[in-house]
Amino acid sequence: MSMARLLLVLVCWLAASVPAAAHDAFPLLINIRQTGGALYSVDLRLPPSFPDRFAPEVRIDQRCKRIAGRDDRGTDLYHCPRGLGGDLRLVYPGSAPSVPGLVRIIWASGETRSLLLKPGETGVTLPQPESRSGVAGQYLRLGIEHILMGYDHLLFLVCLLWLAGGLRRILLTITGFTLAHSVTLALSALGWVEVAVPPVEAAIALSIVFLAVEIYKGPRDTLSWRYPIAVSSSFGLLHGFGFAAVLGQIGLPQTELVTGLLFFNLGVEIGQLIFVIAAIALYLILRKAWTHLRLRADAPVIARHASAALVGTLASYWLAERTVALFG
Repeated sequence: MSMARLLLVLVCWLAASVPAAAHDAFPLLINIRQTGGALYSVDLRLPPSFPDRFAPEVRIDQRCKRIAGRDDRGTDLYHCPRGLGGDLRLVYPGSAPSVPGLVRIIWASGETRSLLLKPGETGVTLPQPESRSGVAGQYLRLGIEHILMGYDHLLFLVCLLWLAGGLRRILLTITGFTLAHSVTLALSALGWVEVAVPPVEAAIALSIVFLAVEIYKGPRDTLSWRYPIAVSSSFGLLHGFGFAAVLGQIGLPQTELVTGLLFFNLGVEIGQLIFVIAAIALYLILRKAWTHLRLRADAPVIARHASAALVGTLASYWLAERTVALFG
């Protein structure tokens, strides 16, 4: 046999005996289904080009115990008295193949979850199903984080505080804003009202520009200065759609939808309250320090003009940027 033929035979033998070295376009599928109570079926499906003799053994550690081995359909049965969890591992007879995997979990409640295994990866931690307390804590934290990182919303709140002035008017103004954005957040998140996100984001920037102009012009006999709650409620409806857009990107839970929505909104309110208290405290500190400075008589007006101009410039930049994005 010539050297060329010998190499050809060797290559063919390797290709047939080591499918683990080749990347398969189809993933290895593992379906885990809750069949009732603490019982879970684990169904393994191999890619079309994957030989059965290289099929892995599926093991679930810690929480679950296998009570029935693989049947003719390739299904194992597990008993998980404390619920599904722990680590799922794929144990191959040889080296792990360069094949992606997909673990799909279906609970009796109808909730589904998909986990991706990268090529060559042999283990993944199985999640717990959604619970009311777990969803509440997760979405409460997400709501707080969002409002404290949403600089446009925070800048709008600063303008509302400046416009309101006294403590009683601040409480009324912030309450109006809260009630208004809670309504549109719920309507949009539940899919009852659909509004395009880019125009909403541009309109939010425009609302800040509007308030900056009002603050720059100063207190006078206008609707904005006389009834700031009307302004906060009107623009609050708009900002609620902005909150809903963020929640849409995060996604609502599958089985505890109302809980997720309620606690996300509650988180927004807690974050908003934290910011308002901090802003008022900072204002009181600065006002006390201001009284010890020897400044010219029109210094408060100059400070108001400068602050309003700064806010208006930043909001105008956002407005221009978001308007361009509408046509980009």
